[in-house]
Amino acid sequence: MADPLHVIVLAAGEGKRMKSRLPKVLLPLAGKPMLAHVLETARGLRPAGLHVVYGHRGEQVRAAFALDADIHWVHQSEQRGTGHAVRLAMHDIPEPARVLVLYGDMPLLRVQTLVELVETHADLAVLAAELADPAGYARVLRDGLGRVRAVIADSDLDESQNELGVTNTGVTYGESPPFRDWVERLTPDVRHGELNLAGVFELAAEDGIPADVVMTTDTMEAFGVNDATQLAELGTYLRQRDARRLMLEGVRIADPARFDLRGHFSHGRDVEFDVDVILEGGVTLGDGVKIGPFCRLRDVNLAAGSEVLAHCDLEGVTSFGACTIGPFARLRPGTELAAGTHIGNFVETKKARLGEGSKANHLTYLGDARVGAGVNIGAGTITCNYDGVSKHITEIGDGAFIGSNSSLVAPVRVGNHATIGAGSTITADAPADKLTIARGKQATVKGWQRSSKDDVHK
Repeated sequence: MADPLHVIVLAAGEGKRMKSRLPKVLLPLAGKPMLAHVLETARGLRPAGLHVVYGHRGEQVRAAFALDADIHWVHQSEQRGTGHAVRLAMHDIPEPARVLVLYGDMPLLRVQTLVELVETHADLAVLAAELADPAGYARVLRDGLGRVRAVIADSDLDESQNELGVTNTGVTYGESPPFRDWVERLTPDVRHGELNLAGVFELAAEDGIPADVVMTTDTMEAFGVNDATQLAELGTYLRQRDARRLMLEGVRIADPARFDLRGHFSHGRDVEFDVDVILEGGVTLGDGVKIGPFCRLRDVNLAAGSEVLAHCDLEGVTSFGACTIGPFARLRPGTELAAGTHIGNFVETKKARLGEGSKANHLTYLGDARVGAGVNIGAGTITCNYDGVSKHITEIGDGAFIGSNSSLVAPVRVGNHATIGAGSTITADAPADKLTIARGKQATVKGWQRSSKDDVHK
């Protein structure tokens, strides 16, 4: 059996060029910190240990992942280079072990790429990329058999080496104990006085154990983030990669450049997205679900046949049958919709359950509401669920009709097949099968005359 795999993620850098108060690894990409992408990929390898080296504003980094119990945190109090960071992490890795070094600002690496690197079974291996324009990147010098002689910084290349196109990504795999030995033997570079992890390749070659090279087939995987422009470029690439994967799975996307997946998405057949749709958190859409333009869905589960029209914002919504939502609807956490329900334009719900076939078509707020089946809720209706201290529930029975511009002051119950007259403020239970009206009596004032401007100037 292979020795246990331990993954080291270097996340201690400051990232000065980002010009942010946040540590670089906490800057968001596709709805979550860059470091979260790296950790998710690392976990895909099922390592025996996950070690994160933190340093600059490190308490922010630890706080952001406080719930991740599988992380072993390693503090690098002084920024003395990548080799020093790995040396610190190696102190907590038992023998024997396989070690993989990743970087917290390289969020696009895929599990399958790292599997290929780990499965080289070499004492030492590096992930490399062949770039059309390698300027600025360290180059991999290889021997006649394609193994690594050394990794040289771009600034240290001589004229004969400038044309080398194979660049070092920094992602390194090693078998311990030889990898541990090479890390311990690293010496500070002359220019910065830091321990550079790339120095292990020259040491390995001197010991007659040159490293293997694994080339990534997707050069975008090899890119780290150094400034806001590069972060945006990786975001664009990630959106396109996600969209292409989903379309190959059968999802129809009107414009892949205007689709944004920022979480986990599962789907049935014949799911369609119009332009400018954002998916966040965990989203599940059944067969034939259609999402209109300019919509955001977060932690949403919609049953087969449901349709969301333009300009809707859904969060924490579950439907239990085909329903129609929007346009311009805002559905907040705790909203549950049965088959045949319709939530129309400028309707907001929160902790509201609507029964089969119920409708709220216009300009309505339903908070902490239990709505039965076949209910019609008129325009301008609100449930007054908050008394300034506590939230209260409104119950509306099956077949009830709520007239326009009604206020239901919770806690209150409207009985089955009850009718509420338009403009009513209901403060007590309304009985089933009856018409309930609660509004001031209309009166016309005799002798009243509207004032004119001439009256004002007299």
